[in-house]
Amino acid sequence: MNMFIHPSDSTPIFQGDILDSCPLFFGEWVQSTVGAELKAGQTMCRVMVLTQSCDLANTKSTRLQVALVHEVQAIVAAGLLKGSTIRDQVRLHKVFGWYFLEQSEMMAESIVDFRDLHTIPRIVADNLLREGKRICSLASPYREHMAKHFADTYSRIALPAVPGTVD
Repeated sequence: MNMFIHPSDSTPIFQGDILDSCPLFFGEWVQSTVGAELKAGQTMCRVMVLTQSCDLANTKSTRLQVALVHEVQAIVAAGLLKGSTIRDQVRLHKVFGWYFLEQSEMMAESIVDFRDLHTIPRIVADNLLREGKRICSLASPYREHMAKHFADTYSRIALPAVPGTVD
């Protein structure tokens, strides 16, 4: 079973779409001699749409939630993850916050970073579709599996121990 499909250009945007050249704005606080200063900029990235397809179809969302998509080779080359970690943990979906995408004719092995989330206006996503920037989309049941992994990443309950209580 193939992990990806290539929807026609007329297919509206939906959860699991992978878009290229998506403009993202970022801000980062850096320490300077006068205190903390905001360093801001813009970059073009490959992203995966995380907003629910039903919200997109009903045009309830004016903004879409997206996550960055990184090629595995670049992550390993940058020393962020070891190849063995990707092979033994990320590829098997044992790590919260990372979702593995297998290699296909459309793209190299990649990882979706659920810890690096952004919102983009719906009009930006629609423009990317018109410009042919949708690389591919996750096929079912992979789309549902990705959505569950994303939900599990943020829905875990981790309450601190309250002093004086028994765990």
